[in-house]
Amino acid sequence: MPLTAELRGLLPVRPIGVLTRPADALTARRLTHSLRAGDAAYGDPTGARRTFSDLLVFRVDGTGVRPVVVKHPRSRRAVTSLARECDAVRWLADDERLGSWRRLLPVVEQCRLTGPSPLVVERALPGLEGDLLLRRSPQLAPRVAASALGAIRELHRATGRTEEVTARLGDWVDPQLAALTEEVRYCRRGAGAEAMTVLRERLVRALTGRRLLVAWTHGDFHPGNVLLTGRHGTLSGVIDWAGACCEGPSALDCHTFVLTMRHQCGGRQFGRIVADVVRRSALLPADRRLLADVGALDPDPQGETALTLLTWLWHVSGNVTKSARYGRSRRWVADNVVPVLTEVAARDASATRVAHPFRPV
Repeated sequence: MPLTAELRGLLPVRPIGVLTRPADALTARRLTHSLRAGDAAYGDPTGARRTFSDLLVFRVDGTGVRPVVVKHPRSRRAVTSLARECDAVRWLADDERLGSWRRLLPVVEQCRLTGPSPLVVERALPGLEGDLLLRRSPQLAPRVAASALGAIRELHRATGRTEEVTARLGDWVDPQLAALTEEVRYCRRGAGAEAMTVLRERLVRALTGRRLLVAWTHGDFHPGNVLLTGRHGTLSGVIDWAGACCEGPSALDCHTFVLTMRHQCGGRQFGRIVADVVRRSALLPADRRLLADVGALDPDPQGETALTLLTWLWHVSGNVTKSARYGRSRRWVADNVVPVLTEVAARDASATRVAHPFRPV
């Protein structure tokens, strides 16, 4: 491996804010000056920060204008993600089936993704991001989960239908496996490649013939992508729709939220949490109750584990698609990809031994 690639693999996934903050503040001011608000004036940008998905995000207030959030893509992948997000939000905003639910959507005021200064401007929604709220007040976790899961299930039921999903499995599994294989070297050879084959076979076998609610699916529904207000954590917005799918396995949104909330509140990496589910062949009782309360829990243990694995696959493939930082990070791969694939391969080997026990002659 070239030395530069080896060094990149040791860098943290999270951008180091103390090193980038001066340059980011200058970029935010330059982009703010390029905005147009008629006769009104925007003020100075605040809170400029780099995200995991190669975006520079900041807020702008002003006199006579609504507060806005500006997103500036810092890579071609980020441009693609923002374009998908703008399309999804517009489609949802025009969907009459959603009624008042659309108040939770960001309003795109500008989508300027060509030229030297690409950006998206969204009307700022009220509230605090869920992951920040949980860090400050972890005791609110049950209320936050109930509010977020209840809201996303309203979207699912308004736009979805329950159907037998065998014909959809290729679309729900193969592109995600291909993205992971393309971006993560571990998945392309040796034990990792073999485990990827086992994973696909397991998912297709477990989900074939199942009936699931197929609906608009957010695709990355975690506490950091919901906004909440008030002492009780009332949902006030759902953001970051770049991974949305109009005919997706909607239960994945609920599984993603429950598992990422466990990661954020408990500190364990997402991949290790999922590996434990595969090892036990079951979610933790508290997580099962949350999913059951909103009708997103498969009553069959095999289906429960398969949906957890599909959730993991969408989550990690979505990450590596949005930013090359994930696939290059040896630590992220070791914590979030390797444990799950190792456990999937181990369960398959165990099942094979049970099905074909050694019998001496």
